Amino acid sequence: MNPFFSRARMRPLWTWMMVVGLFGVALPSAAATLDPAIIGKAAGVDAKAQPDGVVKIGWSRADVPVTVDGMRLPPAAGLGSWAAFAPMGDQAMVMVMGDTVVFQDEVDAAMDAAFAHGLQVTGLHNHFFFDQPKVLFMHIGGEGSATQLAAGVKAVWDAIKAVRAAQPQPAQGFGGPAPAPGKLNAEAIATVVGHPAPVTDSVAKITVGREGHMHGQTIGASMGLTTWAAFSGSDDLATIDGDFIMSAAEVRPVLQALRKAGIHVVALHNHMMGEEPNFYFTHFWGKGRATDLARGFRAALDAQATVDKH
Repeated sequence: MNPFFSRARMRPLWTWMMVVGLFGVALPSAAATLDPAIIGKAAGVDAKAQPDGVVKIGWSRADVPVTVDGMRLPPAAGLGSWAAFAPMGDQAMVMVMGDTVVFQDEVDAAMDAAFAHGLQVTGLHNHFFFDQPKVLFMHIGGEGSATQLAAGVKAVWDAIKAVRAAQPQPAQGFGGPAPAPGKLNAEAIATVVGHPAPVTDSVAKITVGREGHMHGQTIGASMGLTTWAAFSGSDDLATIDGDFIMSAAEVRPVLQALRKAGIHVVALHNHMMGEEPNFYFTHFWGKGRATDLARGFRAALDAQATVDKH
């Protein structure tokens, strides 16, 4: 046996502690802990520590009666907004994840508030069928200080409450006149967006394909990997609806660009499993002059193009 290791086995523990200190080798430290009082104060609600070290806040949506399949749904049965805060190792950084109950006329305000306070929107979808009024769930996430993130969640919830304070019952539409069937200048739309806009049944539609991989095979536009936008109505008053395919890093820039253009984000989810890279899809809706809508769509394409693909 090597004489060094033979002697080393006989050294007392305090000797090794001195060696560690001498060479500046730090032993692992305990994970940081979160103070519920600090988070609760920043969020404006009670915060409770969980057994696993997470601190959680909640808000029950009892302000609007909801029926599902003809039954009045108790808020405790799935109408709760929540946010959970977890320490990131021994760092000062904290992560937050949460789910926020939103009615259709609250989505814009909630999403805008989330982005304004540095939060990400990671999902927007339904949990029920035949719900009245229609209920959606907006998932959020982020990293930062505990107070910053808690204040961000508070801003999202306050934005929702402001919508309801102005109009107690959820709206049944975005307002304004509804576009009527008419003639669209597809060439002008195509020029703005930079892609062809063929017309079918009075609808001008732009499609942008993308490639990915699944099960060792290359998949592309024909398998559903597309960004598309359909324009209906007339040049003066049109609608845009469509679907954006995005990598995870592209989600926030695209959603922010759509919202900046006044286009409503109506869903954010995945369409497949096992693809590489993972793709996410956002569906959108807007009304206005056809060329203005085209510029908003182009702005989202441009925002997506700025994201590093590697």
